[in-house]
Amino acid sequence: MEIFISDSPEKTEKIAENVAKALNGGEVIAFRGNLGMGKTCFTRGLARGLGFSGTVTSPTFALINEYLGGRLPIYHFDMYRISTWEELYSSGFFEYIEQGGIVACEWSENIENALPDNTIYIEFEFLGENERKITVFHKEEVLE
Repeated sequence: MEIFISDSPEKTEKIAENVAKALNGGEVIAFRGNLGMGKTCFTRGLARGLGFSGTVTSPTFALINEYLGGRLPIYHFDMYRISTWEELYSSGFFEYIEQGGIVACEWSENIENALPDNTIYIEFEFLGENERKITVFHKEEVLE
């Protein structure tokens, strides 16, 4: 488990860039945190850390955004409107996991039972107007 404190979007992105260095492909990243906590900002840093130079935006209306062209592809999901197994299967979630890139899921709480054992959680806690506590841990640590 690693804990970081961020006081700006730029610092959140830098933390994510450093996390990206440890990724090898095939990881599922499950974001936890309320609206406006920095989940998309963190994904932007992951993408930059993996060498993607394009625009990273929230997949709220698209359900999934793909960021290709870096060291590893990132498949950025928004699971906010996913409420059934059928919807999850229809999203292509499981197929994307098998592609060996990074699957980053906002609102991962909605698919908790579908997350693989090697899931990396990124949890955001509000500390102040611009301050966030960012905790990075693995699913196994939750089960202990």
